[in-house]
Amino acid sequence: MAALETRIVDPQAAANEQRLDLTLRPTSLGEFVGQQRVKDNLEIAMTAARQRSEPIEHVLLYGPPGLGKTTLAHIIAREMGVNIRITSGPALERGGDLAAILTNLGDRDILFIDEIHRLNKTIEEILYPAMEEYALDLVIGKGPSARTLRLDLPKITIVGATTKVSLLSGPLRDRFGNVFHLNFYHEGEIREILERSAKILAVDVEPAALTAIAGRARKTPRIANRLLKRVRDFAQVKASGRVTPDISQQALELLGVDGCGLDDIDRRILSTIIEKFNGGPVGLNTIAAATGEEMATIEDVYEPFLMQCGFLQRTGQGRLATPHAYEHLNIKPPKSQKKLL
Repeated sequence: MAALETRIVDPQAAANEQRLDLTLRPTSLGEFVGQQRVKDNLEIAMTAARQRSEPIEHVLLYGPPGLGKTTLAHIIAREMGVNIRITSGPALERGGDLAAILTNLGDRDILFIDEIHRLNKTIEEILYPAMEEYALDLVIGKGPSARTLRLDLPKITIVGATTKVSLLSGPLRDRFGNVFHLNFYHEGEIREILERSAKILAVDVEPAALTAIAGRARKTPRIANRLLKRVRDFAQVKASGRVTPDISQQALELLGVDGCGLDDIDRRILSTIIEKFNGGPVGLNTIAAATGEEMATIEDVYEPFLMQCGFLQRTGQGRLATPHAYEHLNIKPPKSQKKLL
């Protein structure tokens, strides 16, 4: 996993990127680029709730990492004029942890639970009455003498975020009145995000250089902003500080990110399938052994983007490199592979 932590194209937020994320985070739906359907529905839900002086119905945001789920939670709180408390599924280990948070929230405040699919069953059961009846059921004592104490809670909103909605239990998922899927961004939207970020960071960048960065950002704003920051640093050290197309190209090549957004690990997986296994089909465990990567990491982290770009196919017999992968790596497909494809 060490290689994963240092990947420039990892969509997960690194520990040292919190300040950058806060600096570049949009503060209103008007500033938030992309996800138009989600924004339109949220605008209606928030406006209706404000007119009734009620909290917005519970919101579930799901989709790949780096697309803006946390940002949208902050925007909801800001536009509703309420406070937001942030936690995560793994951080809520005991019922007392959740109870302490819930009892300290004010009327219409928002509790944002990241990685909500990782809540344990005990926490889920405490959350149900809090979401449905704005009440907290506490069990006092043990054994036959145990009794349940119900505390009234303020009318709050739970905003959950997950990258794996399928892992959410049905009862929990059903308690969210607003469920939105965040999709990958179009290249034009990524470019618009980069333009805004460049202004905030005071980066002197040419339009063609922004286009080059956007094309390598894997349709993910977090990656786009990370690449912009690295290209800015390169321009400051190696040039006059102005980011030109040539400077951005040099910086991105140094980072190992090619024109499709693939890095060294992505290309190694593809080249392993092509060169060692004649393009496939080959089993996931064999790929993992040949590349030195964990099976789960390949399946959950690397494969989705390779498949989305059309470089890799999953078949009943195993993984198969596509003609697009051969073309990208500048390798001529063997005749046997052409017949399979």
